[in-house]
Amino acid sequence: MYLPKDFAVEDRETLYGLIRKNSFGLLISQVSGQPFATHLPFLLEDGMLVAHMARANPHWQGFADGDEVLCVFQGPHAYVSPSWYTVETAVPTWNYAAVHVYGTPEIVDDPKVAYTDQEKLVYSNEAGFETPWRLGGRDQDFVDGMIRAIVNFRIPITRIEGKFKLSQNRPLEDRERVAEQLKASTDPAAAACGMLMAARR
Repeated sequence: MYLPKDFAVEDRETLYGLIRKNSFGLLISQVSGQPFATHLPFLLEDGMLVAHMARANPHWQGFADGDEVLCVFQGPHAYVSPSWYTVETAVPTWNYAAVHVYGTPEIVDDPKVAYTDQEKLVYSNEAGFETPWRLGGRDQDFVDGMIRAIVNFRIPITRIEGKFKLSQNRPLEDRERVAEQLKASTDPAAAACGMLMAARR
């Protein structure tokens, strides 16, 4: 992606943190010579992304070509009004944080490994609930049928890019004013963007 130096983030733990907080990503690659995208929940584990999709989805069939794919994770974002700046000679913009991950997918053929991956994905999303749902203990025939209906895969991360465009190209006073305006917003995404700006000041 277009990545000006002021907005580039290279610290891997920071980028991993954004992925974990915003784990519903977008997988992009080529299918039959055309761009193809699938929205998926991902699990970040040991330097790789773990995911699955419906077997009926043609996207996974292109994995056999061994081509690199792109996964996009979108963090907080918000509109920024030029009226918040200390000068009048300014224009509107958009602040945001995003991470792009590249790698070559590897299909998981072993049903036991696929089952374990699904257990981990469920656990990661149920962990905060008062009574977490568990995959184990369900009707095994039903679970086996569900596993057969999906394609499990893993993407070892070969390259990762982070862009946190948070008004770093503006004077400090402007950055502070923008952060305060966003934090005060009733829009949760805008408020989160303001909090991120304040945390990275």
